[in-house]
Amino acid sequence: MSLTPVLELHKISKTYAGRQVLSGLSYRFTAGEYIAIMGESGAGKSTLLNLIAGLDSPDSGEIRIEGEVLPVEDEAATLLRRRHLGFIFQAFHVLPHLTLLQNVSLPLLLNRLPLDRAPAMLAAVGLQGREQDFPHQLSGGELQRVAVARALVHHPRLILADEPTGNLDQDTAGEILRLIRTEIKTSGASAIIVTHSHTAAETADKILKLDSYGLAPFHSAQPENRQ
Repeated sequence: MSLTPVLELHKISKTYAGRQVLSGLSYRFTAGEYIAIMGESGAGKSTLLNLIAGLDSPDSGEIRIEGEVLPVEDEAATLLRRRHLGFIFQAFHVLPHLTLLQNVSLPLLLNRLPLDRAPAMLAAVGLQGREQDFPHQLSGGELQRVAVARALVHHPRLILADEPTGNLDQDTAGEILRLIRTEIKTSGASAIIVTHSHTAAETADKILKLDSYGLAPFHSAQPENRQ
């Protein structure tokens, strides 16, 4: 008996400013997969992530997460996103008025989960002892580490990452990608990373290309490049 996919896209279409960005897109993502999505600028990569996250609604089609249809109502979508998803934004979106510990604790608070995992996640991203610091005291790479810790702290079933290394230097980017992969594999979560970087994509188990025909294999990720 086949397992329920962690994410299922069924004939998803989306139009912006009169231009069809996605057209009848269908794909099934199985549990435990770490997928990289590449494609030309304007192909709809970030749009697709926003639709999966419930931050926007498709014009037509259906999205299922853990077998549950993603609702179009804002409150219901927020609740489903809160339970099942972790989102790593390119622009970090770390709340400036909260300490690092408070930022990472937010998903636990919202899901009414024990808070003891937050310090452990900060330690996992190399920020042990910085719990009471504020975001303005951190570098860009450190802020991205906080964003990763916050996205993973509540053990979400699906991680979405939109160009998570786009603003980082090569060394920091490599550290962030290794961290994301390690945490995903340790927790048994699934992940989708949208990127223009072939180096970033090669850390994934599978690389897909998004174009007007939908999602299709780009090429096989090289095991020797995964860490």
